[in-house]
Amino acid sequence: MDIFSNFSDLFISVWSKGIRGVDIFQILIGIGIFFIFLIFRGIISKVIIKRLEAISKRTTNKLDDTFVHAMEGPARFLPIVLGFFIASYYMSFADDGRAIVDTINRTLITILIFWVIHQIIEPISYILSGLDKMLTRELVGWIIKSLKILIFILGLAAVLELWGIKIGPIIAGLGLFGVAVALGAQDLFKNLISGILVLVEKRFKIGDWILVEGIIEGIVEKIGFRSTVLRKFDKSLAIIPNFQFAENAVINISETTNWRIDWAITLQYDTTVEQLKKIRNEIEDHINKNNDFDKAVGVAVRVEKFSDSSIDMRVRCFTTSNSFSTWLEVKEKLAIEIKQIVEGNKAAFAFPSQSIYIEKK
Repeated sequence: MDIFSNFSDLFISVWSKGIRGVDIFQILIGIGIFFIFLIFRGIISKVIIKRLEAISKRTTNKLDDTFVHAMEGPARFLPIVLGFFIASYYMSFADDGRAIVDTINRTLITILIFWVIHQIIEPISYILSGLDKMLTRELVGWIIKSLKILIFILGLAAVLELWGIKIGPIIAGLGLFGVAVALGAQDLFKNLISGILVLVEKRFKIGDWILVEGIIEGIVEKIGFRSTVLRKFDKSLAIIPNFQFAENAVINISETTNWRIDWAITLQYDTTVEQLKKIRNEIEDHINKNNDFDKAVGVAVRVEKFSDSSIDMRVRCFTTSNSFSTWLEVKEKLAIEIKQIVEGNKAAFAFPSQSIYIEKK
């Protein structure tokens, strides 16, 4: 009987002292409170958030949709913070244990606050997108990413301070490390600055067809901090360092409003003056009467020079369409029309010189 009595006394002692002086019954109650809030977390995600999403979808403004979506994570994290706070304060800790629990509560609250601030930044992008005359979509994306990184760093620093980790020495060490890295990462900063200039000056945007003379031609798919991704016309992917756009001429072909046609029509030397005048006038009249060409930009049809084996007539005009495929169609129609005009005036195109030159010794 003494054995059972000793076991009973030991069991009651362990039950009352529990873990670090906390009654086992209090621990079980605290765990129960925490699980109740976990269940409430599921209710928030399934009922409250879905209800808010349904309300926001009724409006035409996308700002509220983005705000509800951004707050989903913090809203589901809030019951965990409240549950742990109420459960911990229900239990009686010793002084050292209470200090640790308070630090954990402060940490959870700090994470929640900075998480909310981090998520609010996303809806701000819709407000900034209204400043499209000042800021490009890509530049807004850069600003949002930079703000998110800054909030994350500040939140991490706040949590470290709560646990007694001084960030001053860490920052000083990172400063010295940063100097060493900067000396070896000059190309990285050069690309970064060039990328910022591309966005600020609005040289091109995602979806534009650009040509970097002597380097690359393709469609812009992504503008990053260090490089820009282009999709070439053979569907291959090219990653170009941003400094290339600062050091080389960049032609934004997508911004072309009038595609140019610039040809040299070579006629045989036996073409008479009257034939030349008629061919010139008929080509010019055709261009001026055709709505495919922009006459305000300028039309030029003139005999240009006498080449080795031909009389060259220059035809220079601009299409009204900014479409590449339409430009090709207009060129084709004009080429057929010029051939008909030349043959209709009983003239002929010149062939390249077939003379054989014998070097004299």
